[in-house]
Amino acid sequence: PADIQRIGQKRVAVVSAHVDHGDLALGGEEALGLLAAIPHPPNVTSRISGQAEEMEASFTSLQLALLLALILVYLVMASLFESLLHPFVIMFTAPLAAIGAVLGIYLAGVSISVVVFIGAILLVGIVVNNAIVLVDRVNRLRLEGLDRRTAVITGARQRFRPIMMTTITTVLGLLPMAIGLGEASELRTPMAITVIGGLLGATLLTLVVIPVVYDLVDRKQIHGDVFEEARA
Repeated sequence: PADIQRIGQKRVAVVSAHVDHGDLALGGEEALGLLAAIPHPPNVTSRISGQAEEMEASFTSLQLALLLALILVYLVMASLFESLLHPFVIMFTAPLAAIGAVLGIYLAGVSISVVVFIGAILLVGIVVNNAIVLVDRVNRLRLEGLDRRTAVITGARQRFRPIMMTTITTVLGLLPMAIGLGEASELRTPMAITVIGGLLGATLLTLVVIPVVYDLVDRKQIHGDVFEEARA
């Protein structure tokens, strides 16, 4: 070589390459497989650096950001509802959204990337809206004198149309981005697919799961005295 490069007091040889098509992470794994098939001395090691290494570090940061987003959303709802139980019920939409997001990513053939994680973080703040509308309506009906089971059924029936309209308008707004219209669409499409899949999955399951969870965990002996006192 024309010069000798050192990183961390160790001699290195940098081999650069670009991924022609496909996912960067998969390209890095394929490169490691090819390097492992080449015989080399015991004191020689190889690793992937550059953009692949930076992307792995970004994944770690985004996972922490996703966890922080979940915690902050829960704390905000706990302060608004003045309850620790009702926000817990609402947070059930997060795993429901994850089911839809994973299914959407799989069907669209999208690889896990930084943009997908950004879409997941956005999804946390979006999917809870439907559950908030539903739980708030159920609480108001209970304050008006309805028993828990009747309030859950009536609230779900009354909030069905607003929840569906909100979801449909959001999905239609993201549809051009998901289709890939415009320049640099390859950066926006995975995020839009993640949000659309998660939102559709969360909406369909929220209308069934959230009322059931509310009815199971919010027993009258736990919160019934609060609603009785409010009606009095």
